[in-house]
Amino acid sequence: MAAGKSKIGRRVARNLGVPFADTDRSIVAQHGPIPQIFEREGEAVFREYEREAVARAVSRRSVVSLGGGAVMHPDTRALLARATVVYLTVSSAAVRSRIAGSNRPLLTDGIESWERIFAERAPVYESLATETWDTSTLPITRLADDIAAWAKGRV
Repeated sequence: MAAGKSKIGRRVARNLGVPFADTDRSIVAQHGPIPQIFEREGEAVFREYEREAVARAVSRRSVVSLGGGAVMHPDTRALLARATVVYLTVSSAAVRSRIAGSNRPLLTDGIESWERIFAERAPVYESLATETWDTSTLPITRLADDIAAWAKGRV
């Protein structure tokens, strides 16, 4: 959460000349605001919506920004295991200001919630990652340009 996936992903897609898909935005467009989905239908239903959005997005040759918890669904992990996955990391110190005032439903205790969730998810992120980039200090434009150059070298 709050690693800059959408901003970086959008720019990487533009640099590569491919479509960009943000699964959180897709879910919101189809089902309404994420906090309301969590409140109304629960996290399990949200994760199923997320799995469906990921399946649609990865079926096309595109750059996909996933919600931070998408990888917790086993079917989503199976989809990603066949894809090139860029794992964007961010330090606790850098993320603190990024999540301040956030209405993210899983961040009930602010940075403490983020740190606990990150610790739970990190092994899964690492197992799926083709390449890892840290977003804590470098400008997003530079990171996106570097990732796009890396991706072009893989083709």
